[in-house]
Amino acid sequence: MFIMSEDSQRTQGRDAQSSNIMAGKAVAESVRTTLGPRGMDKMLVDSGGDVVITNDGATILNEMDIEHPAAQMIVEVADTQEEEVGDGTTTAAVLAGNLLGEAEDLIEQDVHATTIVEGYHEASEIALEAIAEQVDEADVDDEILRQVAESSMTGKGTGGLTAETLAETVVDAIQHVDTDEGVARDNVTVHTEVGASSNATELVPGIIVDEEPAHDGMPSEVEDASIAILDVELDIQTGDVDAEYAIDSIDQLNAAIDAEEGELQGYAETVADSGADVVFTTEDVADRVANALANEGILVFEGLGDSDARQVAAATGARRVGDLDDLEESDFGSADRIHTESFGGDDLAFVEGGAAAETVTVFVRGGTEHVVDELERAIGDALDVVATALESGEVVPGAGATEIAIADKIREEAAGIEGRKQLAVTAFADAVDIVPRTLAANTGRDPIDVLVDLRAAHDSEGRAGLITKGDEVTIDDPFEYGVVDPADVKREAIESATEAATMIARIDDVIAAE
Repeated sequence: MFIMSEDSQRTQGRDAQSSNIMAGKAVAESVRTTLGPRGMDKMLVDSGGDVVITNDGATILNEMDIEHPAAQMIVEVADTQEEEVGDGTTTAAVLAGNLLGEAEDLIEQDVHATTIVEGYHEASEIALEAIAEQVDEADVDDEILRQVAESSMTGKGTGGLTAETLAETVVDAIQHVDTDEGVARDNVTVHTEVGASSNATELVPGIIVDEEPAHDGMPSEVEDASIAILDVELDIQTGDVDAEYAIDSIDQLNAAIDAEEGELQGYAETVADSGADVVFTTEDVADRVANALANEGILVFEGLGDSDARQVAAATGARRVGDLDDLEESDFGSADRIHTESFGGDDLAFVEGGAAAETVTVFVRGGTEHVVDELERAIGDALDVVATALESGEVVPGAGATEIAIADKIREEAAGIEGRKQLAVTAFADAVDIVPRTLAANTGRDPIDVLVDLRAAHDSEGRAGLITKGDEVTIDDPFEYGVVDPADVKREAIESATEAATMIARIDDVIAAE
């Protein structure tokens, strides 16, 4: 009796577990060398020849052509980490891979997968308690936020800028959108433009739109601007049905021309009479209308995408209008200043101040496309973690110190756990050690020696991490060196890695249908 298709493939038992675990470990290993301030970059080349150079874990895993379903779960771990807290993607992926490796060793010792899952979940609860104990009791002030941002960006491609310089820009951006209701992270955008040194990166108090004026004669700068946003075509209206008109005389031709001219002039007069200084429209603007508005000193941008129109509306407080006859002053938004600038042939519109000041833009510059892309990723992660730290008010030591504390507490608690589950709990602690071990390996130090020294320093001092400052590598309190991470980054890494590893470890039957 055939139950499944003849083309179906089925892997069962220990073979299925081994295959899944091997795939998960391979994916995690692919990003391990990118971890930490001395982590290396990866160059990813797709079938079309496009190149991505990065050491961001989530970006690397998403760019890789991964087909194995278990390996894709590790990619999902990094994606979840990125979406929830913005950083720690490599840590989460590496931890998940090593939890699988420890689980494989236990399975070979005939420890049942259910026992491993139970032990891992119990160990993860202990890990969360250890993270809570490591939280710094000091208030998260501007200096700590700067340290969080700098720690996030250290080791990432920041062009000619230091992480310290970028950290100040990041903190300024997040503080700008800190409200009584919380941090409005969505009000911070990152705009990249190739063509200058990364030292030209700056914070713009408003938004940047990739548009140019509809007419060369329009002003390049408008101060104290009243802004209208239209979903209206300022051009001759045409029907959906093809039609031809027969003109038998010059008078008829002149009448048709006059009618068109009157229609276009009507659009220009309506806009000018409304009192708007600047107009953004998602539709086209006829040359004659643009010329008339230019003569009135009105700045017009045409053909905006829907997302840009929504962004301008949100930033300026303007309401989008779908009928020109409905345009009223109450629909206008405002901004202190709107100006246009040209960068390497690209014209950009800067909407600054006023209502737009609720939104800020980090304007990233770089000499090449690869530089600005990596800068954008680094700054995006830093913005996320600073927002997370500001909202939670909890930070923990970085540089592997929190992982050392987690492993130490888990081993301490494991002594009181009965049965084989103790083996799984202890294995979880061994897996967590991969973070300081990898940091040590990436700095050229012996991982075993460093791990021993870190444990000894933790026992005596209560807090110890592997600090990298310039060419110096030392073991000390990360807080003394400003190496700090949001507590939520560590929590999310533990939780997501544990869930993925336990899900994969429980699979003992893989059915692949063609």
